Amino acid sequence: MQLNVFNEYTYTLETIIQAGQRGMVITWVPIRTNGYLRPSRLVKSIPAYIKQSILTILRIFMTYRPLQFFFILGSIPFSLGTLLGVRWLVLFLEGSMKARVPSLVLAAILILIGFQLWVFGLVADLMAVNRKILEDIQLRLRRAELDANVKQKVF
Repeated sequence: MQLNVFNEYTYTLETIIQAGQRGMVITWVPIRTNGYLRPSRLVKSIPAYIKQSILTILRIFMTYRPLQFFFILGSIPFSLGTLLGVRWLVLFLEGSMKARVPSLVLAAILILIGFQLWVFGLVADLMAVNRKILEDIQLRLRRAELDANVKQKVF
């Protein structure tokens, strides 16, 4: 009742990660598998499955840890821009004859991109708070509907 599956490809990764994020206990059940009878209709190849799984994990990470995700993502261009800016400043203070304006422009663009990704992270984090509240409401509704159905069957 607490899990919401968004991915249409496979639900296993998503439900395992969601359960871990919510502190739910996960157990395993031993199963037997049949021998190889035919090619899989779900998995075209191992690399295709790995690619789809990585995309699913990234999406779930963005959903449940948006501030952390966008902070890491934004730190890359921000750091590169800062390094370029420091390089430009050092060369400028040394009195180099070249203007190196393209380097300065690139540094500014990278710093702005990094900062913008951090702002996206803040907005996404606020949206995640709203999502958690909505999921709590959804869980309460599901429990109320289940209780109502049980009461109808008893009477």
